[in-house]
Amino acid sequence: MTSWNNPTLQSARQAPKALGIPYVIESSARGERVFDIFSRLLKERIVMLNGEVDDSVSAIIVAQLLFLEAENPEKPISFYINSPGGSVTAGMAIYDTYIQSPVATVCMGQACSMGSLLLTAGEPGHRSILPNARVMIHQPRQAIIVYTTFGGASGQASDIAIHAKEILDIRERLNQIYVHHTHQSLDVIVNRMERDHFMSAEQALTFGLVDKVLEKRPFISITNTAESSTPNNSKKTEPSSTPQPEPARKP
Repeated sequence: MTSWNNPTLQSARQAPKALGIPYVIESSARGERVFDIFSRLLKERIVMLNGEVDDSVSAIIVAQLLFLEAENPEKPISFYINSPGGSVTAGMAIYDTYIQSPVATVCMGQACSMGSLLLTAGEPGHRSILPNARVMIHQPRQAIIVYTTFGGASGQASDIAIHAKEILDIRERLNQIYVHHTHQSLDVIVNRMERDHFMSAEQALTFGLVDKVLEKRPFISITNTAESSTPNNSKKTEPSSTPQPEPARKP
């Protein structure tokens, strides 16, 4: 049982906004427990991506997905995305974690660049977008910096060629991923991704990035998973979140 003598928990009860992240208080026969809001949503198999995709954010999301997969590899996961994009390698780490559990994706606000790839990679039939959200796709970008010997490294033409080849390989791989998930032809994908290509919710639906436009955000049912104070009440309600795809493995 968590003691309320803990200053952090006392602050959470009195002024949760002061901590920066909202906290949720749950009561049970053992006392009261405090969860930060994201940990509480994780109990309902809800994962959120808010902001730029970098290595730190990727590590957190991958850890959450792996935890939920280990808990129940067949049970759906809801993945809410509001991201301007970010690192390709960090995003691909998340993409490659879509393995066992079906992942239903929902775009809120925006899903740009790598965010759009994570959105369209969701479970077929369960990729959603809110009506005022925006999606943007484009080819990968990389700043190639040539160091001089004064900086401790030697910059040569061969180094530039190596990096150029790498980014072309990455572009080809990303193009194939979009082709697979949108069912558009490679020529269409290459043409649209040549420059920043913004889409409304309806345009993203027509393009095949999502399967449906939600007029209202899905209702999320937060179940009380704390222990019941009644000894005879041993039945627990299974956590549920919306949307939930049918359990199915990806090919």
